[in-house]
Amino acid sequence: MSDATHPWLIVGLGNPGPDYAANRHNVGFMVADLLATRIGGKFKRAQKAQAQVVEGRIGPPGPASRRVVLVKPMSYMNLSGGPVTALRDFYKVPTDHVVAIHDELDVDYGSLRLKLGGGDNGHNGLKSMTKAMGPDYHRVRFGIGRPPGRMQVADFVLKDFSSTERKELAFLVDRSADAVECLLAEGLERAQSTYNS
Repeated sequence: MSDATHPWLIVGLGNPGPDYAANRHNVGFMVADLLATRIGGKFKRAQKAQAQVVEGRIGPPGPASRRVVLVKPMSYMNLSGGPVTALRDFYKVPTDHVVAIHDELDVDYGSLRLKLGGGDNGHNGLKSMTKAMGPDYHRVRFGIGRPPGRMQVADFVLKDFSSTERKELAFLVDRSADAVECLLAEGLERAQSTYNS
């Protein structure tokens, strides 16, 4: 099971369409878009699933380079598991070579957490992925913090980042993309010690 045989499936979670593009819930799409730019690719409609994909390599040329398929499911968040599983099966990717990038309520804004496996913490994208293929995939958890006051969670995640948050957003998306690259090149422990905050 070498990397030469199996690519990594890097899944940015979000909702399709311009109305959702700048929502907190779409930060996974933002990181996936940046990774696509870094590898010089453009998202195209997948043949085998309701998703957009980019194929390429992440990392320096040579043995440290990793084959990747970047994925943005186009099914809406709560149905992400279907397209992700279809692509995992099509590309013959082991579940531990799947990485979900997603917003995380229980992590403060500005903080990242990387982990392998675990629960879904009420996140509909993770819930759908876990139901479809089990929990044993990597997660890059982009902290968005909890909603202020009595705001409902659903309203909070479907709102755009605040003007204060947007001042740091590009930097944080960049850092998240760096964390994904580190995870693939150097493994989970190194990525956690470098980027978990």
